[in-house]
Amino acid sequence: MDAQTLPLQFIPRPRSTRLARLGDWMAAHRRAILAIQWFIVAFYTLLVVVPAFLPHPNPEARLFSSDFGASSFVDPGACTADGSMPAAQDKAHYVAEWHDRLVLLAQYLFWGVWWPFVIVSTMLLGRVWCGVLCPEGALSEFASRRGRGRAIPKWLRWSGWPVVAFILTTVYGQLVSVYDYPQATLLILGGSTVAAVAVGWLYGKGKRVWCRYLCPVSGVFALLARLAPLHFRVDRERWSAFPARTGAVDCPPLLDVKHMTGASQCHACGRCAGHRDAVELAARAPNREILDARPASTPEALLLIFGMLGVAIGAFQWTVNPWFVRAKQAAAEWLVARDVVWPLADDAPWWLLTNYKDTGDVFTWLDGALILGYIAFVALALGGLIRLGVGAAAKLARLDWRALALALIPLAGVGLFLGLSMMTATHLRAEGLPLGWLATLRGALLAGGVAWSAWLGVRLIAARRPGALRGTAAAAVHASLLALIAGNWMLVFYVW
Repeated sequence: MDAQTLPLQFIPRPRSTRLARLGDWMAAHRRAILAIQWFIVAFYTLLVVVPAFLPHPNPEARLFSSDFGASSFVDPGACTADGSMPAAQDKAHYVAEWHDRLVLLAQYLFWGVWWPFVIVSTMLLGRVWCGVLCPEGALSEFASRRGRGRAIPKWLRWSGWPVVAFILTTVYGQLVSVYDYPQATLLILGGSTVAAVAVGWLYGKGKRVWCRYLCPVSGVFALLARLAPLHFRVDRERWSAFPARTGAVDCPPLLDVKHMTGASQCHACGRCAGHRDAVELAARAPNREILDARPASTPEALLLIFGMLGVAIGAFQWTVNPWFVRAKQAAAEWLVARDVVWPLADDAPWWLLTNYKDTGDVFTWLDGALILGYIAFVALALGGLIRLGVGAAAKLARLDWRALALALIPLAGVGLFLGLSMMTATHLRAEGLPLGWLATLRGALLAGGVAWSAWLGVRLIAARRPGALRGTAAAAVHASLLALIAGNWMLVFYVW
């Protein structure tokens, strides 16, 4: 056969970096990634479902200690002459002990390890959690590949859903004490998973419609991933020059991979790696996506300001704020003096307000109203001040306010990590571990977040060359916002 009649073969160029080769490995080993996903689905299901049907742990229960739980409440009269327990009681004791361990383990893994370090991983690695590890994403995609495959309706594609979902989930979690009770965890996390599967079954054809449009933390992850020093880089020239027709990339979050310029929406699943010899996993400057000064969408900017810096701070603050306790006492006295006692009733169902009488943890209707009021007040007051400040600084710098708002992401991310790690500290303290170093670490992380956000703000302002006076004023306003945010966290960790 003449050489000119041979079919063309296109051999991708050898990858020059370990990161690029890692991306190619992810694309070539989908079965391995699927195995990891299904293992996490099974583990997630075990820790979400089983503890919800077990008794609440004893107040003295510990996760790692061996002399805890039911043993602390053994009836001495039931012991034999030599002081040992009868075999049946001994067996029941160990069963109860391991039930306590499982419940505590689930709480610690979900709220002490999972959530804080998912925040960190997103800031460092991009949305690898979403594309490789998230059980909701895996289940939603699985259902979508076997479901109805309907077209995605316009109402579902509304860009404001991530803002609404984050706020509602965060506030509802506070009302039902999601960090403390496995029933509340099952209600929120299990309910979210069921919704993800239902959306996947109804809409899309093998895509993650839930993750793209409705996931309560998708918007938060999209903002934090802008800081990640890793991303899947797309070379448009090489893409266009590839001398063969290829199928479309199987992109779960429905991205236009050819025109992808950042990591905010990319789930880092690796399926596009090597496509048309133009996509590869690569390193980048961690601040590049923000310093490019491309503004966020308005819903993203509002989520950052009123959600991550408003609602989240309010949700973490009310539990430690002594003024909240005084306000509740004053409100209760005012109501009693006027013979209005129904708000003091504790008859709300547990799925609406925390109601666990066997542990003595019960919210009244007044508690619920004050929690809602406090979070709303902080979100509107703090978020409103930040929005006004960002707008003023951006106007002085002749910059889009949505672009300058992105400079607040590092401090917002550090704040979320510190707030979520409060549960980590609670568990470690209960296990008797010394935490004298914790205050210093928190201060260092908070100072690092402030410095990072300040540096980004100054760079964005200076890039517009607004003039010495306007630039200095804009930087001063930006710095005052950082002081306001950091001050609210300092109240949580050092004052209250």
